[in-house]
Amino acid sequence: GRACVPGSENHSVKKFVIYARIRNRLREIVGASTNWKDHQQALAERTSLSQYLAQSQDELPAKTMKDSAVEAHLPLGSQPALREKYLNYHNSVRFGRILEDLDSLAVLICYSHTWNKELKRSPLSIVTALVDKIDMRKNIIYPDCDIKFTGHVTWVGKTSIEAKMHVSQYHDGAYTDVLDATFVMVARDPDNKRAAFINPLKLESPEEKAIFQQGEINKTRRVELSTASLLKVAPAAEERTLIHNLFLNTLDTRTVSFRSRILSPNSVWMEDAKMKGLEICHPQERNIFNRIFGGFLMRKAYELGWANACAFAGCRPTLVAVDDIVFRKPVEIGSLLLLSSQVCYTEGLHIQVRVHTEVLDPLSRQHSTTNVFHFTFCVEKDIPAVVPQSYGESMLYLDGKSIIIININYTHNAH
Repeated sequence: GRACVPGSENHSVKKFVIYARIRNRLREIVGASTNWKDHQQALAERTSLSQYLAQSQDELPAKTMKDSAVEAHLPLGSQPALREKYLNYHNSVRFGRILEDLDSLAVLICYSHTWNKELKRSPLSIVTALVDKIDMRKNIIYPDCDIKFTGHVTWVGKTSIEAKMHVSQYHDGAYTDVLDATFVMVARDPDNKRAAFINPLKLESPEEKAIFQQGEINKTRRVELSTASLLKVAPAAEERTLIHNLFLNTLDTRTVSFRSRILSPNSVWMEDAKMKGLEICHPQERNIFNRIFGGFLMRKAYELGWANACAFAGCRPTLVAVDDIVFRKPVEIGSLLLLSSQVCYTEGLHIQVRVHTEVLDPLSRQHSTTNVFHFTFCVEKDIPAVVPQSYGESMLYLDGKSIIIININYTHNAH
């Protein structure tokens, strides 16, 4: 068989054997308990750590990118017992599990940046604000070869941190790229109620200045995208024309009535390209702050989006990119999590899927959006076009189109 276990290398980087050790280290950092009953007591005790919070960023020592550098190994090649958790029925690695690992690693990287060795526990609650981008570099992740995760802080604001991570896999005697991911985390007080200051970043080389500058560009782009969202502003003239033409193409020429709409050949109504799911949020899926783990939410949304794309295309889809996962509010244990997936645009062999998640409080019957996820998939056979009927669907269609075009162009340029 192929060699899938690498030799050891020596770096000054903090090293972990994923996955349990990373979770254990995070528990140590915040003083969380592994026992659900003790967990609430431990979190109540965290309130006293507020006295160690900085009153301004100037009080905190600057840290370098090297200070937060972390390397973690997932030894699928050398520890067969681990494989079961990561294996899918196509004999590849479950990407949802990789999302969980990336989320834990991003949190650990940010704690490494803000760590004060004078204190036994960190007064900060660091949580995932959004996943800016995940770009896939290869289609198949082998289930029996070691995987390496590396990452460090690349940009900081006053209370937010960008961390970039790279995943590679040892195969045929060398590491090859699997994906690149950019996460944005926010620091809050021990009760997770207010924003808290974090250490500034000290840039030590022109390369690091360029990396930091890219972080600034990413931040500006995110602000522009959120202000230009079709949920806030009307579509441009070109987009309005596109939607109007789609509408005209579905009118029945015989009746010339707006009521009767017909589909053109090789098309599907967006209404018929949906899939729904439900999760009961149990304590097992909690994070170190007694809320539902963001990685779990990402895995569940990804799996529903993948299933939606698979059923729509009638074949196995491959992930191309993940975009703009925004964590709008935390999910409490005991919530009912409703997931809704929609194929919102197709182009060539690409499918754009949007997954919307909301929590339902069964007692108050209140619904509130927690996340929106965007996944771009690729398939190997022709797929139908999706056609919007309502104005709301048309907005999702335009949104999906803008994301897919960026990702197709990016993929072509990368190769």
